[in-house]
Amino acid sequence: MIAKHLPIPQLWIAHELAARQIELTDLVGRVNYVANFCAANAATIDRSGAFPIQEFEVIAEAGLLTAPLARTWGGLGLGIDASSIAKLLVILTQIGRANLAVGRIYEGHVNALQLIQTFGTSTQIETFATAVHQHKIFGVWNAEENDGVTITPLGNGKYRLDGAKTFATGCGYVDRPFIGGALPDGSWQLCIVPMDEVATSSDPSWWQPAGMRATASYKVDFTGVILDESALIGQPGDYYRQPWLTAGVVRFAAVQLGGAAALFDATRQFLQSIDRTQDPYQEERLGKMAIGIESGQLWLQGAATQLEQYHPIFAGDPAIVHPQAVALVAYSNMVRTAIEQICMDAIQLCSRSVGTRGLLPPHSIERIIRDLTLYLRQPAFDASIASVGKYVLNTNVADTLWNHAQST
Repeated sequence: MIAKHLPIPQLWIAHELAARQIELTDLVGRVNYVANFCAANAATIDRSGAFPIQEFEVIAEAGLLTAPLARTWGGLGLGIDASSIAKLLVILTQIGRANLAVGRIYEGHVNALQLIQTFGTSTQIETFATAVHQHKIFGVWNAEENDGVTITPLGNGKYRLDGAKTFATGCGYVDRPFIGGALPDGSWQLCIVPMDEVATSSDPSWWQPAGMRATASYKVDFTGVILDESALIGQPGDYYRQPWLTAGVVRFAAVQLGGAAALFDATRQFLQSIDRTQDPYQEERLGKMAIGIESGQLWLQGAATQLEQYHPIFAGDPAIVHPQAVALVAYSNMVRTAIEQICMDAIQLCSRSVGTRGLLPPHSIERIIRDLTLYLRQPAFDASIASVGKYVLNTNVADTLWNHAQST
């Protein structure tokens, strides 16, 4: 069942898009409307089997679907041009603040377009850019269980898929998911599946979460799908190449920080509604939350600076080995780790502040905590911290760990 439609300012968006090519500053400005829309509808779609259909209509109309394409392909370079990373992280934080489920799906779309533009051929990029301009939603589905995907060459430029993916975010709505699969030699190959052109089966019963219900992250079986060679992106192993894989964690960290900011706002509003703003213990908790949110913003700004200094294109040119790649990976893992802790602290401080009454529906706090708790459980947490320690233990001069001197 689709929620009752909320008003969308399609007229002014259409006129503006027709009048001129929007710029990144315009995009950041209109994200406030997108975020307000998403926040207003968040409770309505907080149920298993739901998907933010209206929200992505608004996102498309605002130009956010095409923005991650390079200007060559009719976009704004959002997230692929390193100079735009700061604005991308602001946008992701704002969307996450409004609805973490929407933020998760949109971040996956940005991730997919970054992968295509990094590892795809010009012909592939042009083909998929056309699909984006047709408002196709992209995503990345890489998780799997024992029955994971295999990719078998059939000859004549054809490949057969067998097996399934789990946590397939946006199942039934994401039109062009990236999936990875094992080739006969065991290497890992990326491909894009045109979901509206092939037959797959999904298992909605697999997705019965406490939080992030509206992401429709089902299990999808691709067995029997036949793809042309043009659907294979990059070379085997490209998905796991560094620093591209780890540098991308700053995107989902930005969405997560938005969730922490939403908790901060909701906690303040709840305490104001029950006239508990003069309590010194509440003041202390809110002070700690404020420090955490600001710290997260500074981490994101630091990540944007590191990426911009690293290379003009996000995470560099795949054909060139960059001497600071290990440093960028370590810094990105620091950002991810720090923001996860900030979010966990925000959950605890909020829960203590509002008590049982504030954790019951229809207060938004209950939903935000469920969504954020689930979203924070990203893979390889301990390995991420260990990579930071390994880097700093093998670097002799503390002042040059991340070349901060270059930006002063």
